[in-house]
Amino acid sequence: MKINFIGGGNMARAIIGGLKQNGAEMSAITVLELDAQKRIQLAQEFGVNATDTYAEFGNTDVIVLAVKPQQLKQVCSDLSASLKSQLIVSIAAGVRSKDISRWLNNHAAIVRVMPNTPAQIRAGISALYAMPAVNQNQREQASTILAAVGKTLWLDDEAKMDAVTAISGSGPAYVFYFIEALQDAGIALGLDAESAKLLALQTFAGASLLATQSSEDIKTLRAQVTSKGGTTEQGILSLETADIKGIVSKAAKAAADKSMQLGNQLGS
Repeated sequence: MKINFIGGGNMARAIIGGLKQNGAEMSAITVLELDAQKRIQLAQEFGVNATDTYAEFGNTDVIVLAVKPQQLKQVCSDLSASLKSQLIVSIAAGVRSKDISRWLNNHAAIVRVMPNTPAQIRAGISALYAMPAVNQNQREQASTILAAVGKTLWLDDEAKMDAVTAISGSGPAYVFYFIEALQDAGIALGLDAESAKLLALQTFAGASLLATQSSEDIKTLRAQVTSKGGTTEQGILSLETADIKGIVSKAAKAAADKSMQLGNQLGS
């Protein structure tokens, strides 16, 4: 499978690195990157072909759009002359597939993807949506590319992408926020900063791993830790009194609404 990337930023580098670890042929990957120093780094680190032109884009299987959303319209305009039947995979946040298709002269083989930042350590989750014209082989190609940086989830409706953005796209920031809050709470209770950080990080990492590996649902796992009349119960009661679940729901709704707004703006 020949893959061409447009943009050599963090997410593109993460995917390329994951593909390399999975045994992909690096000589079959080309990256278009305008920054000369980044081109040198990409070629040296991964063994890919690095270029600053679209000359090689007509002879490839998959083109990954890995540029900032604000740059995507111009990139599509520059790319359109090179398109044949290639699969287009867009990881540009917020830009809808119908708008990408329109900018590419109604090219229909498009998969839109919402990855998240843990992809940088191959622990991400990517939601994918395929336009109707995408065939099974192309869906498998997209899955192979994104599986290089974590798990994948196919959506049957692109409208769900705003919810995905709010949960897994923005979610790492919520997690970091909660870890930060636990660390601050530990310091307030008399722990030194490093001890509070270690306890908060390992507790979150361990609990997440337990939840991932357990056959129990999340609610049951939480109940198993919350002994009646114990310390954890008092902490949970405090969280419930503050309506933390409601606050998280409002935060996710705000992020989803913003995702929808950005889609409207970016697609104009």
